[in-house]
Formats: sequence, C-alpha cells, structure tokens
Amino acid sequence: MEEKISNKIDIDTIDIHSIPPAEEPARQYYYIKKCRLLLQEIKEREGRELTCNVTNFGCQMNARDSEKLLGILRSAGFQETDSEDADFVIYNTCTVRDNANQRVFGRLGVLNGYKKKNPQMKVALCGCMMQEDLVIEKLRKSYGFVDLVFGTHNLYKFAELLYRCYAEKGMIVDIWEDTDKIVEDLPVERKFPFKSGVNIMFGCNNFCSYCIVPYVRGRERSRAPEEILREIRNLAVDGVKEVMLLGQNVNSYGKEPAGTGFLSFPELLREVEKVEGIERIRFMTSHPKDLSDELIEVMKQSKKICRHLHLPLQSGSTRILNKMNRRYTKESYLALAEKIRRAIPDISLTTDIIVGFPGESGEDADDTIDVIRKVQFDNAFTFVYSKRTGTPAAAMEQVPEKEVRENFDRILACVQETARERVKRFEGQVLPVLVEEINEQDASLVTGRLSNNTVVHFPGDASLIGEIVDVKLVRCEGFYYIGER
Repeated sequence: MEEKISNKIDIDTIDIHSIPPAEEPARQYYYIKKCRLLLQEIKEREGRELTCNVTNFGCQMNARDSEKLLGILRSAGFQETDSEDADFVIYNTCTVRDNANQRVFGRLGVLNGYKKKNPQMKVALCGCMMQEDLVIEKLRKSYGFVDLVFGTHNLYKFAELLYRCYAEKGMIVDIWEDTDKIVEDLPVERKFPFKSGVNIMFGCNNFCSYCIVPYVRGRERSRAPEEILREIRNLAVDGVKEVMLLGQNVNSYGKEPAGTGFLSFPELLREVEKVEGIERIRFMTSHPKDLSDELIEVMKQSKKICRHLHLPLQSGSTRILNKMNRRYTKESYLALAEKIRRAIPDISLTTDIIVGFPGESGEDADDTIDVIRKVQFDNAFTFVYSKRTGTPAAAMEQVPEKEVRENFDRILACVQETARERVKRFEGQVLPVLVEEINEQDASLVTGRLSNNTVVHFPGDASLIGEIVDVKLVRCEGFYYIGER
C-alpha cells in the first residue's frame, strides 16, 4: 500500500529531457521517471513484466528502509515477488552480529546461480554491512556479479542509483562516510496497511564498546517535528491505526545541535497522540541512561501509547556495563525499572542481553540473572557476544566458548522461567487486540497483538485484519495467548 504524501511529486508531469533537479526529493522522482521509461523498453523487448525482490535483514529501521526501497521499485515499474529468482534483487543488510554478514555472503552464492540462468538479473546490496571497508573489498574481489552497492547514508538516492545500474556496466559502489542530510517523501510500499514505522531520527552517539552501529549509521540526526507529524497525519488519513516511532535511541531525539528548538521526545509523543485516527503509538529503542521522568509521566497519562517498553539491559554486572560503555549501573537500572513499574503497573518490559562479553565471569552472569529475577521481564532477546572488527571490545580478551555457552544456557533458562510466569498474568481477562494476519499454522485463526506487544491467536477470518477487537485471553502458552472473541 503506497503512502499518500501531501507534497508528493506527480511523476507523469516530469520532463526527463531537462537537467536533473539538484534538490531532493525532486531529483529522485526525476530518476524514477527515467527508470520507468527504461524498464518499459526492457519489458517490451522481453515480452513480460519485470519482477523485484527486497530481502530485509536486521532491525525495525531496516524494515522501514526496505519499504522505501520497494516503493521506489514499484514506482519504477517492477512487480514484487517473494522469490529471489527475480529480475532485480536487493538485500538490505545488517551487521550487528557476524552471523548476519555470513548469511548474506552465503545467500549471494545462490543469487549467482540465478543470475547465470538470467543474465539480465540485477543484484544490489545496501544497508549497514555495506559501510564496512572489508566487506566492500571482499565484494569487489569475490562477488563481481553484484551490480550495485550502497550504504545507509545515501539510501534516499536509490532511484538515481537504480537508473545507473541499468544504464552503466560493471559494479557500481556508492558509499558515503557520513551525512547530515535527511530526505523523506519518497514512495513507500508498506507491508501492513494498518500500521507503519516512522523514522524520527537516524544514527547513534553512544559508542557502546561492542557496537558497530555508530560507525555504520553515523551521528544522531533528528527529523523536524513538523515533518514527522505531517507524515503521521497522512498515514492516519490512509487508514493507519498504529505507528512505531523509530530511532537507534529515541530518548535522545532532538538533543543534537541541529535539533536545537525541536521538541523533546516526550513532547513529540504528546503531539503524536493528538493525531486523529491513530489509536496506538509504539517506539523503539530506549536507552536506559536517557529515559526521563517526563517520558514515564507521558506514558502513564496516555490513552494511546502502548503499555510496552523495550529497555536494553545488555548485562546485569556494573563492572561489565562499565566496560561496555553503557553509562548506567546495575543499581540504577533496577531503580529505573522499579520507577516505571510503580508508575505504570500494567506495563510490559522487554530487554536485550549479551552473554560472553570480553572479561565476563560466572559472577557477572549471576548479576544478570539477579536483574532478570528482580525485574521480571516479559521477554528478553538473549545473544552471544559477537566480535565486531573496529569496535573497542574486539581488542579485549575474549571469553572461552565453553564458558560463554554455560552462562548463556543459565541466563536463557532464567529468562524463560520468569517471562512465562510474567506473561500469564492477564489470563482470563478481556483485552483489545490489533489483528495483524491470518495465523500461519492454522487458517481458522487470526494473529494479533495486545497493547503490551504480547501475541494472541484466536478464531477469526481475514475481515478482522487491521481491526482492534476485544478478545478473552483463555490460555497462556508461554509467550503467547490462545483467545476467543
């Protein structure tokens, strides 16, 4: 479903024989028109439609970026397909963990096989992984069949790069070190008609010692609040009921020098709540060091902000948190969680935990388990530490694999035990559920989410998709519910 943008440019009226506009996004619409005509010639020559596939790796911000990529491809004249055996395939990559990189390289081998059968096929790579010099070097050396490579800072240039991809020969590599530019108002193809992500800021200034994101996403850059609110109002007109405000650290929205005079994040939430038609507001992700009393109060008073807060812990050990450069302690995290729960008793807290960070001992893992038991998270995404070249932690002494595995198993068991007990507290209650899709395993059921982000399956049909309905939570099955209307 293509989003309606109030100042969207009419592609049909663009004169492609004139000089390309210098300003954005007009320049990209110019190249969308050029792509459309070029691809029409190929379709006529081939006697068929051209297909495209966008495969997303990584976070919610990547998912939102992939919707933009697909929107541009559709506007240019491609038809979407679920198969990677398509005429144009683009991978939007993640590089938070090394196995994400390895998955991309592994799947590129499959694409090479498809391309040998269809020489006209184009293969493109973008996203965080492409901001790493070693990755670019490896692509040039061993994956010469790739046609287009670009990074996180110039994603908005995709239409222009797409045109070059068809107009020029050889691998096109267009990587920027950094930028302060934010360009929105380009075509977007949303996965869901009733909910949407909205980027409110880009980049990160935190420099956690294990994390490569600040190096590949750049410094924090906030969008102007009026632009964000205009986008959300347009989404509401288009039938969107739930928005998720996205940023690497939404709590620091507007704090960089360029954001002087912007609203604070809690103030922005208050303005979003005023948008008619929007019934649910989510946001991702919050850094514990920046979570303010004002934000807690706004969430407490709100009728629309979902009762869910993702608050990454990473470790329960103050010693390890210091090595991670997280800038909070075990004690301050526990105090914050207690303050949030006291203000909003029905809130669900979820978190991220890294196991096996350099120097982590069994006692440090015990501290993490202690925090899990005290906070009682509704869920925790638990990962083994992944060494990322170029980060300070990569140069630290690594923990033996056997010890990491033992600590991981203990922490995961604690998460599962405490979360199951926590999630089932709503059993027997009737709560509103936003229905998202037909259940993948049982077509007689639909699947949706509570305000607190817990998944619910219950009998229903496609007519309920996008609706918020009252559901009795009959039975808790660990991390989800079976319910009935």
